[in-house]
This record gives sequence, structure tokens and C-alpha cells, in this order.
Amino acid sequence: MTSAKDAPRGHGKTETAIGISKVPDLRLDTLTAMYNPRKRVPATIEFTDIVAPGKAGAAALVDVAGYKIADALVHVVRAFEDDAVPHPAGSVNPARDVQAMEDELILADLGVVERRVERLEKDLKKNKSADLERERDLILRCKDALEGGQPLRSLGLTGEDLRRLRGFQLLSAKPLLVVINLDEGDVAAAARVDDAVAKAGLTTFLSRANTRAVPVCAKIELEIAALEPDDARAFLSDLGLSESGLDRVIQASYDLLGYMSFFTVGEDECRAWSIPRGTVAQEAAGEIHSDIARGFIRAEVVAYDALIARGSMAVCKEHGEVRLEGKEYVVKDGDIINFRHAT
Repeated sequence: MTSAKDAPRGHGKTETAIGISKVPDLRLDTLTAMYNPRKRVPATIEFTDIVAPGKAGAAALVDVAGYKIADALVHVVRAFEDDAVPHPAGSVNPARDVQAMEDELILADLGVVERRVERLEKDLKKNKSADLERERDLILRCKDALEGGQPLRSLGLTGEDLRRLRGFQLLSAKPLLVVINLDEGDVAAAARVDDAVAKAGLTTFLSRANTRAVPVCAKIELEIAALEPDDARAFLSDLGLSESGLDRVIQASYDLLGYMSFFTVGEDECRAWSIPRGTVAQEAAGEIHSDIARGFIRAEVVAYDALIARGSMAVCKEHGEVRLEGKEYVVKDGDIINFRHAT
């Protein structure tokens, strides 16, 4: 993930900060209480905050290599008024700022696509190839969308088309999370996403595929971060919120990427593992260690809800709720798995 903030750029060089955030998951808390392990290890997501040289906003975004390797983009857009912090564009307008960034991504991708079309036409003159023709058709489809002002994520590309484009790291094809930074007086709207989106003028923009929004108030988040956990929960409750904005951003990012979690449990460790939806058991085993994937024999699987309802793995086995699955089993969100493997 990459976070783009519309703060003034006061430096002449690119600055990059990387943060590893823990994915909040009450299921891991429950499993930890059940097993009382020596270690509790949550799933994580990495955010790279890149401040690009140049004028404020998204104008210099496309020159920053860090955005190319991101799996998704996060745009933190200002929706608060503060005379002490003037907006670089002279006024607060979230819809304008979000569209300005989108336009920059589209222009950057259009340059990449146009160059690829030229190369493909030259290659096809030398050697007619069905594979190259399929790629040309796909790239021309992308070019038409970009010239029409549409981001590539809106095309709903899947399967082989996505694989063909992956090497180009096209920016507008990446999922986009818009974080709406609210005024303190609007913090209650953080619990009403649709209302916050409408007030920011982003309803139409966020109707596109692979695009989501999370409203937060950064000032309030700073106050929450300075409190003890119990005080923070009470403060959030007073505001009518069940979780912090940071937790909501992390969870939304995780979901937007199409990730889910499976768990390994025991007295030594309870851990949540991140995998893309649709991952099969042998690939999931590889997230733990490549040797486990290579020596994969069977996956011993029980659903989270079954384990919590029964109270122990032994009782789940007595009721036939622990299954042995093969390497092609598609792991489900919340599965608790013990991998049997040859050493």
C-alpha cells in the first residue's frame, strides 16, 4: 500500500517512510485467550508513505518509483477547514483533489501504454504472433479507456489479462482506498461512510470498481493514540465509534487487496497468516515455510466457529469437524490449519 497525502512539499528530495501495521482481528484475540501461547502474532500490512518533490498534491506522484511496486494505493484527502493550514490549491475540495490524483495516474499509464503499442506494432510487422496480437488487443483496450479518462481498475480485468499487464505495474489498475480526513466537528460521520462520502462529493467517484473510502479525523486519531487502551475505548464509545480510524484503514486496505487470514494455534504461538482469497492449501503452507509446501502431505483443518463453539480441538475431532484436506483445497477465511508434511 502507498499513502499519498496532500500536504505541502517542503523538500527538494523524495522522502519515504515505511510502516508495518498489525491487522486487527478479534478472532486472534479469542484464540490467544484459549491457548495462552508464549507468542501472539497478528497478520500485518505494510504502508509506504512517499512524499514526492514538486508542487502539492498528486502532481509529482508518477515520478516516484515506490508507487510502481505498491499492491494498492491509499490517497489521504483533506476534507477539513483550518485557516492555520492553508490548502495548496486555495480551497478545500476533496472531489477535486481525488480526481486530480486520478488524472495523474491515468496520464502516467497512458504514456506506458502508448509506448507499448508502438513496440507491439513493430514486433508484429516482423513476426505475426497470436500471443502478441492478444496483447495488442488488450493494450489497445486499455489505451481507449485511459484516453476516455477511465482508470484501468474500472475495466474489471481478470485472469490472463491481469497477468499480461502485471509487469507494467500500471498505476490506475491498482485498487484505491480514499481516506477522507474529516474536521473534528464531523467526526461522528466517521461511522457513517455513505454520508461522509456524499458530503465530500465522492459518491460517483467511489462507485467505480476496486475503489473504497474510509472517513477519519486525523486530529482525533492523534489524541486516541496517546491514550491508554481502556481510555481509548471509552473515548471512541463517547464518539459513537467502535474502533479507531487507523484500525478501519488497515482493515479496509486488507479487504481491498483481497486478502484473508488463516490461523495456526498452539501453546508456543497463535498466529494469523495473510493470503489472497482463492489460495490453495499447499500455497498457504508455503507462507509458513517453503519446506512445508515442498513436503506437503495433508492439511488438518477446522473452521474457527467450530473450534470456538466446541471449546477445544479434541472435542472438534470427536464430532468429526476436523478435516484432512489435500494440496488443492481452497483455504477459507478463518480456517485453523495444522500442516502435515515430510521432513
